[in-house]
Amino acid sequence: MKYVIIGGVAGGATAAARLRRIDETATIVLLEKGKHISYANCGLPYYIGNIITERDKLLVQTPQSFGQHFRTDVRVENEVLAICPSEKTITVRNPQGQEYTETYDKLLLSPGATPVRPPLKGIDLDNIFTLRNVEDTDRIKSCLASGRIEHAVVVGAGFIGLEMAENLRHAGVGVSIVEMAGQVMAPIDYSLAAPVHQHLTDKGVALYLEESVTEFQRRADGRIDVCLKSGKRIATDLVMLSIGVRPSTALAKAAGLRIGEAGGIWVDQYLQTSAPDIYAVGDAIEFPHPVTGKPWLNYLAGPANRQGRIAADNMARGNHVAYEGSIGTSIAKVFDLTVASTGLAAKRLKQLGMDYRCSTTHSSSHAGYYPDAMPLTIKLTFHPTTGRLYGAQCTGHEGVDKRIDQIAALIKHGGTVYDLMATEHTYAPPFSSAKDPIAIAGYVASNIISGDMPALTWRQLAGHEADYTLIDVRTSEEHAFGTIAGAVNLPLDELRQHLDRVPKDKPVAVFCAVGLRGYLATRILLAHGYTNVRNLIGGYKTYSAATCPLPSPQPEASSDKPSAPPAAEPQPAARPAAATRLKVNACGLQCPGPILKAKQAMDQLQPGQQVEVTATDSGFARDASAWCNSTGNRLVERQQSKGRYTVVIEKCAPQAAPRPTSPANAGKGKTFILFSDDLDKALATFV
Repeated sequence: MKYVIIGGVAGGATAAARLRRIDETATIVLLEKGKHISYANCGLPYYIGNIITERDKLLVQTPQSFGQHFRTDVRVENEVLAICPSEKTITVRNPQGQEYTETYDKLLLSPGATPVRPPLKGIDLDNIFTLRNVEDTDRIKSCLASGRIEHAVVVGAGFIGLEMAENLRHAGVGVSIVEMAGQVMAPIDYSLAAPVHQHLTDKGVALYLEESVTEFQRRADGRIDVCLKSGKRIATDLVMLSIGVRPSTALAKAAGLRIGEAGGIWVDQYLQTSAPDIYAVGDAIEFPHPVTGKPWLNYLAGPANRQGRIAADNMARGNHVAYEGSIGTSIAKVFDLTVASTGLAAKRLKQLGMDYRCSTTHSSSHAGYYPDAMPLTIKLTFHPTTGRLYGAQCTGHEGVDKRIDQIAALIKHGGTVYDLMATEHTYAPPFSSAKDPIAIAGYVASNIISGDMPALTWRQLAGHEADYTLIDVRTSEEHAFGTIAGAVNLPLDELRQHLDRVPKDKPVAVFCAVGLRGYLATRILLAHGYTNVRNLIGGYKTYSAATCPLPSPQPEASSDKPSAPPAAEPQPAARPAAATRLKVNACGLQCPGPILKAKQAMDQLQPGQQVEVTATDSGFARDASAWCNSTGNRLVERQQSKGRYTVVIEKCAPQAAPRPTSPANAGKGKTFILFSDDLDKALATFV
């Protein structure tokens, strides 16, 4: 039996190795038009950023080692020009430019996908790159090594685009990202993308969202002007195109193979094409999505490798192994954040017209009392009555992959939110909590389905705040850090004593920091006869992140010099001695923990002394400036590294307190903050 495989990366190389293990006597020919096979293309950005320092580590197998190990005829720089299914032949061009004919008994297509290069004016200028293979990597690496690259523009903010942005920053280059959509990372919903936006800007990346490139122009000084639809120009030295890829289907089309409605090579459940004895795998094929049943394109290495193994089994032993399909489980490192998704996001379900509900939960990666617990956000989408899982997204600093992998397995097997509740986890304080974050996500989703927790999403609330009586059930200290405009602060522990302040003739929206206390408050109100009350999913943490305006790119990003990373908060001319700075470790605590610790520390200080608070709650650091404004203290410094946020606050004399403001209600009137339940003091405040 003679097997010919077109394409030597991922699916093609996997199939060749599997075929040899099945059939020691077969003839196997592996044709690759590039110079390399079986290389780690997902590791290419990290080599550019010098995280991976040795180029050879990217080459999992060389043509020589693969050929010898698997007794395979590996031919690199051999491009297949045509396929003749009726004759079972292919036409190939070798490195010398000569054409020859090769026969096959079974043929596998693994041509991959090609990067999108839109026909824009100037797109063929030097220093405009795509990243798809080792050769692309070498060119980019050589360009960076020239020492003339100070700034780069990444066009496209998908997973690869963000990985490139991070690694260019690691290489010492200023970076701007241009993205046509209103958010980065299209597979996730906006509410989870918003914290990524903030993290990117914190890392000195300039974001141009809802912008598109119209052309590239060479400047007199040799640099490139990236011209945007809005009229803005970004002067840069290097451009990375990360707009997306298209399946390589030219060979299949010319051979008369069926192309599917999504634009990929059509295959059946056994990965066989419309032609006998021709199979196809990888980025070039389309296959029905296990949840929707609709064909879709999936550009991921994991499914490609699995398809290669299945196709090899079916080619060698007859069609007996069916491919179950991929739900698109992906993950990316974005500086200190990890972002992952699986299945269908809410926006995709909406596009498909599928009825769904969603939940957002904020947990810790492991037990909060064990050091270095990091925040973890999980969003689920599910059927509104059966609870069948449609998708999940997760962001955090550790433990993201573990949770998404577990949920992905359940989705592929038709699991429900109730299965999340029943999933058995390993538990010890360094690794998880007794109630794992995915169990918490399942409990919340089940409460939404049962009606125990009438839910309100941030998107349903945003722009309609005036339609609700907004009740902030956080502590007064948290409320001072920032709140939703018009909200009344009734801390959970005091709610029962102040029900007369909650009207029954208007819809009530309750919220806390992350949703738990809001749920408890909702149950209290429902038990006291309130019938139109809803809890804000994900709490103020989700709402504030999703509604916070994105900082405008610095003007320097469009000038002759690259934009510099945003500076830390202004620092005092002379820092106080270490003895006068109180250090507080609030890592692992969620609100109100960091805030309460900060307030307790401030109460011990005299004016002029400082407290340094280190926390893993990004909301604490983001709203520290508003809290200082409301309390009359001074924000001296704010830094973040590897998921830890350090804030230095100097205590000021009481009379120095400025007018209270917060991001949510700044400029909308005066706000009075009173940390007391004494009526006389309350009256004195208004006087």
